[in-house]
Amino acid sequence: MLNLEIYISFGLYLLIILGVGVFAYFSTRNYDDYVLGGRKMGGFVTAMSAGATDMSGWLLLGLPGAIYMFGLSQAWIAIGLTLGAYFNYRIVAGRLRTFTEHYNNALTLPEFFAARFPNKAKTLKLLSSTIILFFFTIYCASGVVAGAKLFQSLLGMDYSTALVAGALATIIYTFIGGYLAVSWSDCIQATLMIFALVLAPVVILLHFSWGDITQALADKTSVTNIPYSNMLFNISGLGVISSLAWGLGYFGQPHILVRFMASDSVQSINKARTIGIIWMILCLGGACAVGYFGLAYFTLQGIEVPSETIFIELAKAIFNPWVVGIVLSAILAAVMSTLSAQFLMCSTVLTEDFYHGFIRKNASDRELLWFGRLMILVVALGAIYIARDPNSSVMDLVVYAWAGFGSSFGPLIILSLYSRSISCNGALAGMLVGALTVILWSPVMEFLGWHDIASLNEMVPAFILSAFVTLLSSIFSKVDNDIAVRFDKAAEDYQALKDK
Repeated sequence: MLNLEIYISFGLYLLIILGVGVFAYFSTRNYDDYVLGGRKMGGFVTAMSAGATDMSGWLLLGLPGAIYMFGLSQAWIAIGLTLGAYFNYRIVAGRLRTFTEHYNNALTLPEFFAARFPNKAKTLKLLSSTIILFFFTIYCASGVVAGAKLFQSLLGMDYSTALVAGALATIIYTFIGGYLAVSWSDCIQATLMIFALVLAPVVILLHFSWGDITQALADKTSVTNIPYSNMLFNISGLGVISSLAWGLGYFGQPHILVRFMASDSVQSINKARTIGIIWMILCLGGACAVGYFGLAYFTLQGIEVPSETIFIELAKAIFNPWVVGIVLSAILAAVMSTLSAQFLMCSTVLTEDFYHGFIRKNASDRELLWFGRLMILVVALGAIYIARDPNSSVMDLVVYAWAGFGSSFGPLIILSLYSRSISCNGALAGMLVGALTVILWSPVMEFLGWHDIASLNEMVPAFILSAFVTLLSSIFSKVDNDIAVRFDKAAEDYQALKDK
């Protein structure tokens, strides 16, 4: 039975977040505010929002759970993510902010692709919107699973009830406040996340000596034959490539890229890069330490815990009740920050790219606003349905969705921002090949009996094939002069803003 203090501090967090949602509701004047916050997010908010949106419950449940299960070899994922995030800020963020405004003030990636490649506008918009809905529903399911595991552990609910309770916590404030609520609350959530992830390993080191920890890990290794006690290099070359490939995913994640689109200036993005990368290094390092030290802690106690609840059980074991409530709030913060952004992104695609783009082109701002809110509920129901299995894994769901976005959109985003020679046919072919490769890679390789190749992160072949097909198709397709001229103007505008 958890102490009353835990429930009080956890409940206060929920009230604060819902209060942010209500405040954002009264600050949301139109659909543009609801979707992108009116493009007025400063550097700090951009960095914290991108970080919190990126990391999700995977940071506090999935990654520590992977370290707990397989040792520090899984830390290659954190290295790949840090490199990917840095280059995403460097290569994509500023140009995307300028280009999306230049191309019809695009609010979503499908809108940007349609404006950037107008000869295939409708097809690209339809395909990219479908890809977003498919992979984001799976991604949303991972957040719903993470929230359910937290509420199940905290309140002793059965899984089905915890599933609905965790989803509702996010649905309510996203439904009310839209992008402003999500971005403002992300700042609170990102602060909680870094507090919890840095504090937990420090407390363990205060309780146990380094010798105790290494001995416990050596004992665990001798029993399981998994090299917990060794460092990063107990992993195959294929495993290192698969883990580092996580970094490629950043170039195509709609819920992260939209944070750059909503920034108030290119200069703010430069400031956001420094803040965001420092925050990320501390959080990812803390998550790896939680899994590593948590394994040692529970080995010393002679206790086994489910891998993806390692941080929850560790917090309950080492902190006083008030701090436990704050740490558990940080886990919910990680879940809510990403899940809310994903709900909002799916809602935006359904509203802007399907409803407004194909069904009600003359819909008013108010109509779009309320249709978008309704779509949040629709997407949430789909995610809850996918997550209904109590044995669902946060990590497995995230891996699949992350690869899907990174491979479908990543190569095209980079090429569309840097090359005037990418054709409309090339854009369409590359996007389709990236999505299909992610979906088909493992089943086809398993069918052929190539089990080692099947274990390779789908993003490696999918990203390469998508880029290759985009470039190859562009060689054999002519780019209209007006498309090339418009690209040159956007590139000049970006350079002028960058040099200010």
